[in-house]
Amino acid sequence: MSYGLLKGKKGIIFGALNEQSIAWKVAEKCHEEGAEFILSNAPIAMRMGEINALAEKTNSEVVGADATSMEDLEKLFDAAIAKFGKLDFILHSIGMSVNVRKGRNYTAINYDWLEKGWDVSAVSFHKVMRVAWDKDCMNEWGSILALSYIAAQRTFPDYNDMADNKSYLESIARSFGYYWGERKVRVNTISQSPTPTTAGSGVKGFGGFLGYAEDMSPLGNATADDCAGYCVAMFSDLTKKVTMQNLFHDGGFSNTGVSQKVVDKYDTEK
Repeated sequence: MSYGLLKGKKGIIFGALNEQSIAWKVAEKCHEEGAEFILSNAPIAMRMGEINALAEKTNSEVVGADATSMEDLEKLFDAAIAKFGKLDFILHSIGMSVNVRKGRNYTAINYDWLEKGWDVSAVSFHKVMRVAWDKDCMNEWGSILALSYIAAQRTFPDYNDMADNKSYLESIARSFGYYWGERKVRVNTISQSPTPTTAGSGVKGFGGFLGYAEDMSPLGNATADDCAGYCVAMFSDLTKKVTMQNLFHDGGFSNTGVSQKVVDKYDTEK
């Protein structure tokens, strides 16, 4: 069901790779709610993914950009401004760890790989906002979002340096969010349940993460579709005074000490 929550709003969505991507689901939901947007991803991801099919489905333009490159981002935002004028929303759904991909344990991480993942997963969010800031291209009451995970606050074995990246991502949202507030623009992160995306599934033991979170969450894990709906709410005018927050979207996992399902699995007295 469409509510027209984003009718007339314009934006940029980073990170849609395939139908498993949260950004893909967000694009579909934004389109349903009346938004227009440019889809963007790194050139290598565009070759690997199916973004052109999403563009056709949502009547969107695709503009490739490496979000770690200020030059690429300048060109992307210039294209967006030429197409739309000012923007109302931006989604940053970008994350990568070479150490995770190559199975390098956190206690022995490769620091060159660490810097690459840190740049892609966190610093790119600052760069995106910096270019938007310098071009003064956000409408008042616009909304900028990035996707995070609770490993920024808690330790999860094998999530590796992505946990550090997410911590820095959330800090950037708070720090830059303060300045964006002066322009009446909100900046937030959404800490999503573990979600079987292409990137998420690459984490060792992901199936265990997923099952444990499902058993620990009173409402169960939030799906990519659920997250898309939450992003739409955050892009809409219904959340105009929410900023500098890390918003847990995880079925209650973040506030549950232990669930009965988990207790039952370890109760040897039965």
